[in-house]
Amino acid sequence: MGHSLIDHAVDILNKNDQRTYTVPTHGLYPFQWNWDSCLVALGQSYFDEARAWTEIETLFASQWDDGLVPHIIFHKDDPGYFPGPDVWQTGQPIPTSGITQPPVAGFAVRRLYDRAKDKAQAAKQARALLPKIDAWHDWFFRCRDPEGTGLVALIHPWESGRDNSVDWDDAFDRVPTEGVEPFERRDLMHADASHRPTQAQYERYIYLVQLFRDLGWDNTKLHNASPFQIVDPGFNGILIRSCADLADLADALGEPEIAARNRAWAKAGSAAMEALWSDAYGQYLCYDRKAGRPVDNPSVAGLIAAFAPIPQKRADRIGTRIKNMGEDVKYLVPSQPADTATFDGKRYWRGPAWLIVNYMISDGLAHAGQHDVAERIVNDSLSLIEASGFAEYYDPITGEGCGGKAFSWTAAMVIEFLTRSKELV
Repeated sequence: MGHSLIDHAVDILNKNDQRTYTVPTHGLYPFQWNWDSCLVALGQSYFDEARAWTEIETLFASQWDDGLVPHIIFHKDDPGYFPGPDVWQTGQPIPTSGITQPPVAGFAVRRLYDRAKDKAQAAKQARALLPKIDAWHDWFFRCRDPEGTGLVALIHPWESGRDNSVDWDDAFDRVPTEGVEPFERRDLMHADASHRPTQAQYERYIYLVQLFRDLGWDNTKLHNASPFQIVDPGFNGILIRSCADLADLADALGEPEIAARNRAWAKAGSAAMEALWSDAYGQYLCYDRKAGRPVDNPSVAGLIAAFAPIPQKRADRIGTRIKNMGEDVKYLVPSQPADTATFDGKRYWRGPAWLIVNYMISDGLAHAGQHDVAERIVNDSLSLIEASGFAEYYDPITGEGCGGKAFSWTAAMVIEFLTRSKELV
């Protein structure tokens, strides 16, 4: 079974390969996406190390002067996608969006370096990326944590990667729709409308894009100007993990200043995460910085936080929490608990399971000694592939594949699961 799945996964990555970057899937997502590329590189590294490094190098070639690494790079025209560069108008040499995505690059580059067969070449390429990833981390704490809390805020739901999570519902009530320019959605040409964000949500997404565009994409202003400011424990957990991993890599490559800076960010972030913990739910919760209160919703964001180096007692509670959730679904890990009124097993990020999320949670829990939970997550992930192929995401109750098909990061995670299973479980 394993070899045939890996062969199929490699075939998907090759078919979605645009030579220097990989599209998530043809049609629905025709450009380079930030965290997609970093995670895809992990899968590529098993069959083509040089190609894996190129994936991440291409992403960072579009880094802004202020340190931002945008969430989409528009390498070529595609009028079938909305919102395209004509909407973003960021003025970059290579057209990009103006917001970011979960910063998995520090983690990914360390993992590429650790598993490289040609260590000298890997050291050369990792050393070139170190200051770029460091600059991106610095950008986060300068531009998204202006009060120095140790945690950064999202200013647009798309930055989270969890586009229309239940976590955003109350905050989105503050985002108006007046003045939103008319637009035609193109995502509905490639996916079932009942699985995608609603029109009202999309209008608010575009309102925020227009607001930031009108401010000239000045990242010293956008945080405070946004009516949407959410501290996401999953996003911050990824950032903390990447800071910690970049620090270790910088030490190995003889860059002590980068190591010290990133280790300090990781330490401060880990301490600040405690304020997001909910004993009632046994997991972390999002925090609405604009409203000054926690978001009372136990989404998968609070479980992704286990990807970071969190206290053992927190990892143990999260392991128990996921075990309990597993009684309500056939396949872990749902993005919204099945016992909540807002659960929708097929709608984007309001219930479905995602292999990238499963990968990060299982990786963190395995490191924390929660091997039985990590093993179930890995096994459920592979069962989803057997049941429904390499889909973008899956109904955690029925196992039905939803969203895009022949999906790159799903293929990459399958390769990771099958080749790293002994480490993960």
